[in-house]
Formats: sequence, C-alpha cells, structure tokens
Amino acid sequence: MQADITNALKTLNNGQLLLYPTDTVWGIGCDATNAEAVKKVYQLKQRNNSKALICLVKDFEMLKTYVPYLPPNLVEILNHTQKPTSIIYSHVKDFVPNLLAEDGSVAIRICKTEFCQALLSEFDKPIVSTSANISGEPTPKDFNEISPEILKGVDYVVNLQSTNTANAPSQLLKVHQNGCIEVIRP
Repeated sequence: MQADITNALKTLNNGQLLLYPTDTVWGIGCDATNAEAVKKVYQLKQRNNSKALICLVKDFEMLKTYVPYLPPNLVEILNHTQKPTSIIYSHVKDFVPNLLAEDGSVAIRICKTEFCQALLSEFDKPIVSTSANISGEPTPKDFNEISPEILKGVDYVVNLQSTNTANAPSQLLKVHQNGCIEVIRP
C-alpha cells in the first residue's frame, strides 16, 4: 500500500487525477485546493461545473480547518453513524471556487478507510472524491465496471482493485445557517 500512497501523493501534488477506492465507491480524485486539477475532473466526467463535488478529509481537526463552525449535534451524528456520511457546509474557506456549488457550499466527508486515512494524513489537504463514471452514466459497483474512458483519463490508478467499497453513495446531509441538519440523501 505504501507504494500506492507515494504514487498517489505525486499525482495529487502535480495537479493530476487519481482513481482510488473510497469508503463508498471508486472515486476520481485530485487536490481540492487546486483549481486546474478540479477543472480536469469536471472535463473527464463531462459534468456541468455548477454541480459541486464531494471532498474527503481525514478527521475533525482537518475539517475544522475548512469549516469554521460545526454544530454540536452534527459532531454527535458523525461520531455515531455507521454509514459514510457527506455533509454540505455553506460556510467554507480555502477551497477553490470551481469546486463549490453556486451557493458557495461544498460537501465534505471524513473518510475512514485505511488507504484514504493514510493518503489524507500525508497529503494534509482535502481530496476531491467523485464517482468514477461519466456524468449521467451509472455509478460503477466495483473496479471492473469503470469505463475505459475514465481509466485512460486519470493519471494514476491505485493498485487496490480487489478492495471492497460500499458500492453505494454516501448519505448526504446539509447544515443550515441556524444549525439545523437536513437529510438530502438517506
């Protein structure tokens, strides 16, 4: 796994695209603070750039670097949920504008898989995580379903093809200004 971490770090640091297993599905990733890299993700997915992308962070400490306020009830929810959960935050900082939704929000998930934890620890910045498919096409259930177009369009493919992912997108919640939490996708 260390060779994959090393190669993935080089890829991220060079503003390139990565194909890697997450806690949900195989994802296309890049440095979430690099506008050119984010642009490449939208181009590869043929996705409208008005649709925001999900980002992964290592833990609450990293999350607090990019999200100034975390409602106490949200921390409690995240500590007790078993399902991978992405949260849409309205007030974020240090993300590139083309990563954000039209309203300035972005979805962020604390990813707990061994590979992602190791990569995020060494990279020390958020990583984009969007499903490894062309926009509008079905999300691949495993590595073998990823289209040749996606495989050719990334700069590095993590060599963990046998890794089991959850095969489903994350639960999606939104934090409102008043601290209320809305379930967008259960």
